[in-house]
Amino acid sequence: MRPVLTPKQMRVLDAEAVTDGTPMEVLIARAGAAVARAAKRMMGGLYGRTVVVVTGKGNNGADGRVTGRLLADQGVRVIVLDADRMPPRLPACDLIIDAAYGTGFRGDWRPPSTNGVPVLAVDVPSGLDGLTGLAAPGAWIADRTVTFVALKPGLLLGSGPALSGEVELADIGILLGMGNVDINEVEASDVGCWLPRRAIDAHKWKAAVFTLAGSPGMMGASHLSALAAMRSGAGMVHTASPGIVSDRGTPTEVVRKSLPVLGWSRDVLDEVNADHARFKSMVVGPGLGRDDGTMTETRKVIAGSRIPMVIDGDGLFAVAWGGDGARDIVRTRAAGTVLTPHDGEYTNLLGYPPSHDRIQSARRLATDTNCVCLLKGPTTVVAEPSGEVLIVSNGDRRLATAGTGDVLAGMIGSLLAQGMHPFRAAASAAFLHAHAASLFGADEGMIASDLIDLLPRAITEVRA
Repeated sequence: MRPVLTPKQMRVLDAEAVTDGTPMEVLIARAGAAVARAAKRMMGGLYGRTVVVVTGKGNNGADGRVTGRLLADQGVRVIVLDADRMPPRLPACDLIIDAAYGTGFRGDWRPPSTNGVPVLAVDVPSGLDGLTGLAAPGAWIADRTVTFVALKPGLLLGSGPALSGEVELADIGILLGMGNVDINEVEASDVGCWLPRRAIDAHKWKAAVFTLAGSPGMMGASHLSALAAMRSGAGMVHTASPGIVSDRGTPTEVVRKSLPVLGWSRDVLDEVNADHARFKSMVVGPGLGRDDGTMTETRKVIAGSRIPMVIDGDGLFAVAWGGDGARDIVRTRAAGTVLTPHDGEYTNLLGYPPSHDRIQSARRLATDTNCVCLLKGPTTVVAEPSGEVLIVSNGDRRLATAGTGDVLAGMIGSLLAQGMHPFRAAASAAFLHAHAASLFGADEGMIASDLIDLLPRAITEVRA
């Protein structure tokens, strides 16, 4: 995992380093040296090069001025400009170093055009909010960003990925202790370590999933979630859809359970809670329907089930259904629970949309419900009630198509059934989900079922 620190946390850490005996001037010198090395790599050398360094008043500007002096000492023609007094046009140069504001940006900044000259940003591209990823109009697009000690949330969220270019993490001698970091970015190697491997003595019931999904006209959601669960390692999947006795589209490998139109919650609970029951997790909600009868029965299942559960789609609607106090049905669950809202479902659950600070928003829902919250978006934020956060930043735009959320729900259910902790199961599924999309051989045309077929390869690659 790569550590992520908010701008506030980074300021505290800087202050602690100074208190512990490392002068700020030393930290700035190390940061400037790291940026100078990156500048050299970007230009392919230093001889005959001209660099424009745009500096502000804070430590970010100080980093830039040190960078400029180091480059000048090596023969580079360096032009230093004040961010608050920018000329209408930049001087001709080979590289622009953006050390204007970094994480200290507030308000508005409309710099002149770069005219296609490469930009190297210091810590955070100026004009980008280091916490939320919101960007000011006209902010430069960096080709590379050198950030220090840890990633900043704004580099991963919102406009951050589009503005930051390739992000380089530089060590300036500040050590991160276990107590310093409660946000981390997930990497492939993490998922590879977390994923369980099927035991030699494994049998199908050791990772069995029960899916409550589908309704007339929405059976595709049920099929997608069930198949995704099986492709992600589930040994057995039983699926039940209220009012659906049989369905020709049910995958051959999936066992269909018949449920009546109404009054079916007892049947489901008897199935998953019986002393002999062998199901290890449930997936509740994909395509389930939202009529009052279905919502009533779904809430009974959510409240009464004693096994880990992922609640998605119409299941989230059921959690919110009923007004004040509705979320108590998940707060009091004894087993681990994962909620997977997009912004609209989040709004339905809490009565207001996620804020620009998506990390805090995910934490708020996790704390409020006592569940793991997977807040969907181009960058996925996974929070647990303790406040710990995992960021999954390998999202693929091809996932913005119908059914991919059903696939993700089935994947999480499968990983829960294999014994993974809900927090890691949610983050691992989100990473694999995005990685599978990246394996699709075209920029357009991917559909959810394509994603399912790519899951085994995605799992194999992260384990390599």
